[in-house]
Amino acid sequence: MLKKRSIVNVSFTIIIIVLIVIFPLDKLDKRYGNDEESIKQVVASIDGYENESIEILEIRDFDDIRMVGFLSDNSPAYIHFIKNKRGNYEWKHIEKSPNQSFASFLLRESSEEAKLSTFMIITNQANEIAKMQLYINEQLIQQEFDINQKSVTWIDLPEIKSETYEFKYKFYDKDNELIGDL
Repeated sequence: MLKKRSIVNVSFTIIIIVLIVIFPLDKLDKRYGNDEESIKQVVASIDGYENESIEILEIRDFDDIRMVGFLSDNSPAYIHFIKNKRGNYEWKHIEKSPNQSFASFLLRESSEEAKLSTFMIITNQANEIAKMQLYINEQLIQQEFDINQKSVTWIDLPEIKSETYEFKYKFYDKDNELIGDL
């Protein structure tokens, strides 16, 4: 009887020790986007980004949402984080526009604390677009850009009554010549 009790106690103790040791190690391996260096580590851990150079251009927080504009091998990209209950930023979405010098990303997100409806425009040093006219449901927003500069530009979307947006774009060069529209 004493031998059985001893085996049960030893087994129970081993299970507790294993849980105490393994559980925290699993948590230590998780990467968060809490600062610039950890954001780079998170990006580098994602399939398709492992061997790419990462240059963080801007980190912006909207309550518990963190958006990061960066260049991935010189292509515009962004990663989206959500703050968890422990205060760490866990990545939710990542996207890039390969081989582009100018890329716009529509960010529509809501969480318990934050709502976000904005455009994030990311450029690299090859950008030749100096001005953009953006029509959102017939409302004009005009935005100028520094050419040949790495940058992140934020454009808040106007509040509208409908649930849908309609976008039309016009792009101009430094001489104010139309170079494209969508």
